[in-house]
Amino acid sequence: MRKKRLCMVGAGRVGRLHTRNITERVGHRAEVAAIVDPDRRTAEELAGDYDVSVVCSSLDEALEGGDFDGVVITTPTFTHHPLAVRALDAGLHVHLEKPMAMNLRECAEIKASAERAGAALQVGFMRRFDHDFIQAAELLRGGAIGAPVIIKSLTHGPGLPPPWANDIRTSNGMLAEVNSHDLDTVGWFADSAPVDIHVRVANFKGAARGVSTEHFYDTMLATIAFESGALASIAGVCPADYGYDARVEVTCTGGMVQVGEAGPAGLVSISAGEARRCAPVFASWRDRFAEAYVREMAEFVAATDGAPVRVGAEDGTRAVALVLAGTLSMLEERTVSLTEVTSPAFVPSWQAAARSEA
Repeated sequence: MRKKRLCMVGAGRVGRLHTRNITERVGHRAEVAAIVDPDRRTAEELAGDYDVSVVCSSLDEALEGGDFDGVVITTPTFTHHPLAVRALDAGLHVHLEKPMAMNLRECAEIKASAERAGAALQVGFMRRFDHDFIQAAELLRGGAIGAPVIIKSLTHGPGLPPPWANDIRTSNGMLAEVNSHDLDTVGWFADSAPVDIHVRVANFKGAARGVSTEHFYDTMLATIAFESGALASIAGVCPADYGYDARVEVTCTGGMVQVGEAGPAGLVSISAGEARRCAPVFASWRDRFAEAYVREMAEFVAATDGAPVRVGAEDGTRAVALVLAGTLSMLEERTVSLTEVTSPAFVPSWQAAARSEA
């Protein structure tokens, strides 16, 4: 059987991770046939490391000169919409990193392009591919411990994100870039539609790290209510300095389930640079979800042959809606109903692109 030819768009950390996993772990089924990045030097370095012969500065350049089965998009959030639509309109299957897009108009246009093309669209929520998270979701769906009552999810990142991700105008902020994984997870585990969200934020380290962007925050706490009556809390800290931390606890009517540890063997207490009574803390999301990322690419390759997509446009759109409602809550210091941001009349006022197209 012919190997699937994939075009990797973005040669940064995630692009490098996916390129390595496809080459080393999924190489019997697929190959990275081209690397695309406007930073030619970075693209050539990645291509050289994994023997990829084609390097391009744009997706258009790659599509003009190559024949591909799918495209993996790992670029900054504000570029997702044009790149995904371009690839889907060319009839290619797409893996699109989270967040799906900047706003709901972009999400709708991406989804419509996928439907017109009859192409697979997979959104990069890697927790959906993690064995422990999958087992937890199956346990909750099975009803053995009753219905979810309270879901507590956290993601703490070890360092500052790239500069563009610190600006809500180009990223929707930490709620999108770090905690959209939590937004997806709590909805997945609750198995219910979100009703409203309230977000509080703080900025403890920005000034000391040289970040002066308006509305920057490094600490976030959100509460979400679901139609089922379940409640969720999401905590985010980035940079947390001590390492990467992703955990979820679900209390149900008949029991509870916990997913995730801060390190391979958990921990009792930690401080920056020191861990007590535990194994080392995960240094990065690449370590914590190493196998999930492999499975993610394996399932995307399978989707190019018609296999079902585990997490797609509907899930990606729901997370973006929560991001928009949460950002509005942060800016206006109030609880925001999801119906406010899903209304056709809603325009994210903090997004220049959204304002210009309204």
